[in-house]
Amino acid sequence: MQMNATSLVRQKAEWEELGVRLPAFDHAAMAAATKAHPVWVHFGAGNIFRGFIAALQQRLLNEGLADRGIIAADTFDYDIIDKIYAPYDNLTMMVTLNPDGTTSREIIGSVAEALRADSSDPAMMARFKEIFTDPGLQMISFTITEKGYALYRPDGSLMPVVQADMDEGPEHARHAMSMVAALLYERFQAGQYPLAVVSMDNCSHNGEKLQSSVMTVAEAWQKKGFVGQDFLDYLQDEKKIAFPWSMIDKITPRPHQMVEESLAKDGIEGMAPIVTSRNTYIAAFVNAERPQYLVVEDKFPNGRPPLEKAGVYLTDRDTVNKTERMKVTTCLNPLHTAMSVYGCMLGYTLICDEMKDADIVALIKRLGYVEGLPVVVDPGILDPKDFIDEVVGQRLPNPFMPDAPQRIATDTSQKVGIRFGETIKSYIAEGRDLNTLVSIPLALAGWLRYLLAVDDEGKAFEVSADPLKDDLQARLAGIEVGKPETYQGQLKSILSNASIFGVDLTATPLAAKIEAYFVAELAGPGAVRKTLHEALSSRAGS
Repeated sequence: MQMNATSLVRQKAEWEELGVRLPAFDHAAMAAATKAHPVWVHFGAGNIFRGFIAALQQRLLNEGLADRGIIAADTFDYDIIDKIYAPYDNLTMMVTLNPDGTTSREIIGSVAEALRADSSDPAMMARFKEIFTDPGLQMISFTITEKGYALYRPDGSLMPVVQADMDEGPEHARHAMSMVAALLYERFQAGQYPLAVVSMDNCSHNGEKLQSSVMTVAEAWQKKGFVGQDFLDYLQDEKKIAFPWSMIDKITPRPHQMVEESLAKDGIEGMAPIVTSRNTYIAAFVNAERPQYLVVEDKFPNGRPPLEKAGVYLTDRDTVNKTERMKVTTCLNPLHTAMSVYGCMLGYTLICDEMKDADIVALIKRLGYVEGLPVVVDPGILDPKDFIDEVVGQRLPNPFMPDAPQRIATDTSQKVGIRFGETIKSYIAEGRDLNTLVSIPLALAGWLRYLLAVDDEGKAFEVSADPLKDDLQARLAGIEVGKPETYQGQLKSILSNASIFGVDLTATPLAAKIEAYFVAELAGPGAVRKTLHEALSSRAGS
């Protein structure tokens, strides 16, 4: 049995017999209506879109709250359009990975059309111009990762493709941000029609990042005479073009072999993953965890679908920001980082396996509940304690979530300031006793011990990529695992660096505590485990 538009009609009973939930609307009629009068275009046609955002619109279609779907576009990996969308009539097999080890299946059919955002393809560009000049278009959204908004190289110079786009004008746009600016220019010329330009990428202040990049390109074009000041005015008028902020949270890992095998066993063909020319590992199915959150600033100058009826939180910018801070500084990300560095040293390769380790569970529970919650930023729309409950009880232990501590430990130097420093600063601002903190100094000591690249058995391992790795390891020079006496204050120059931690830790009692844990973890094989266990046991119940 193959997943396509025809099979939805002709093999409806067979699909349902396999427990697959089908679209409860006329797929062909939806596609025709959307193509004629589009309301929503989404850039970034990968898993988070197919497994979350497209499923939101499916719910509205199923319930008769919408009659049009989404047009999907990709600016980076055209193979996704050609090999994952086209052969399956833009359908996706959505497999939800429940915490109890069961799965549920649904065919997502809310994508009406899938396009390659390729400026070298005249037919594709002509279609994009049709879409963007339609007065009824309400929103364009993005899941292109934070890198998709970047215009500059690490040295501060413009990427060559962006420089070329600026020099050559809207007609030749190749970079994603240039393409968006060019299509907005088409909309401007057609009648200055309003539109919401919505980043749904998992990064702080995402709307601001998107707006800044689009404006940078447009301003370069204005200086070179390709566009007038009136186009810039249009982009800066929130009654015309809005850039709402959002917070998104849902894990959609790479296709799971167990899921692939289960689908094949049931006779569903064509589900084997492929590797695209851009090295994307992707399949006609998406597997994802059940918990999901999308919080969006309700700023849509041309109207919007009733997304709140599909579980989206529509709110103000301040609440979006608070929700992001709750997740990143207290309820999820700090737990992830703390358990990842210790997981690497204790020999774990899966986060779900770490959740069977009493010491690691004690570490993150104290970190979230005891140390984080007293100063958490409460967004009002989500309860922080309930959020941690779900993270610890359902999300992290899920055996279907094959996430590795080694991946999460990547770029830790860029994360500790937000994930731990913000809580420390809140304690200082509120006059709280820093001496009561245990999990935070343990997490920071663990990270610094991790940088020595020796596990708790005394075996060398590879430290995950980090832009500061070489510098930090150089500052730790001379320290040997198994020889605590080799510690001669090398941490001080790191702990005093407020650009890493958000605060000079040497000006607080935490520095001495971190040093003490770090030295204890140097004692020899088993010292990391012993330090972790004893530190947390001594504060049990506090």
